[in-house]
Amino acid sequence: MEQRHLGRTGLRVSRIGLGTLTWGRDTGEADAADLMKVFWEAGGTLVDTADVYGDGESEYLLGRLLDGLVPRRDLVIATKAGRVPDPERRCDGSRGHLLDALDDSLARLGTDHVDLWQVHAFDPTTPLEETLGALDIAVSSGRARYAGVAGFCGWQLAKAATWQLAQPTVRTRLAATQMEYSLLQRGVEREVLHAALDLGIGLLPSSPLGRGVLTGKYRKGAVPPDSRGASEHLAPFVQPYLDEAAGHIVEALATAADGLAATPLEVALAWVRDRPGVIAPIVGARTAQQLTAALSVESLTLPDEICRALDDVSAPEHRYPDHDWSTL
Repeated sequence: MEQRHLGRTGLRVSRIGLGTLTWGRDTGEADAADLMKVFWEAGGTLVDTADVYGDGESEYLLGRLLDGLVPRRDLVIATKAGRVPDPERRCDGSRGHLLDALDDSLARLGTDHVDLWQVHAFDPTTPLEETLGALDIAVSSGRARYAGVAGFCGWQLAKAATWQLAQPTVRTRLAATQMEYSLLQRGVEREVLHAALDLGIGLLPSSPLGRGVLTGKYRKGAVPPDSRGASEHLAPFVQPYLDEAAGHIVEALATAADGLAATPLEVALAWVRDRPGVIAPIVGARTAQQLTAALSVESLTLPDEICRALDDVSAPEHRYPDHDWSTL
């Protein structure tokens, strides 16, 4: 699999990443091992997790696989900290919480460092410089090789990156930002992607398949019983993308896929993978078969006319103020 530099850093990652959101909850050890083996054998390196996935079980399960299935040196392990299961405070970006969370993550992963450590959410109750200071400590202590953020809107990302760049010999530059991005969710194009491109920050799209809807499995109102849309705790996650507007995009995607003798999954993933500023979409497959299908996109490059057609049918209404996307 092709490798790409993560932002303006020397870190190289596979241009498709493996997501582990459901590991330890819906995905058990045997299935996780199958996914990891398929990903590794295809040349995949970037594996993304977080301390809150499965209440820590995702990291623990990944650590077990690192111990006996895949050499640690062959993977780029990315994890996150900052989100907390507290309805009164959904995130905690304090230095103490973040560094404690990192130590706990390392213990569960069974490693002395992660390759990319990300602040999982912007905490408006903690000074941003304190939050970013935790990233500096993590990197300077060797517990993390690179740092990034997730879920930061445009001004938050620009402010954080600029703060870090103000003293480049002291502070750690942001290597990556993780945000949802797909044909069904192009909101990052309003501000986030412009900021990332300007500041040399690589974008890692989450839910690049529109929470599974862009695979076409929900066409014409169908909800397969083994899908996330039929899952009690994941159905609310999928539901927003089952409206009429999404349906029009999915049908256009299916038409494009038929013309290319490809699948909707492959076309949707190739579209987001090759957008300006994108480094590696994070794919959260449920089975090894699904992951194999996603990884087959490595050999697919979309013709310009197909990209333009998909751009048009999925174009978001950013309104004022806006940017001219065609200039990127």
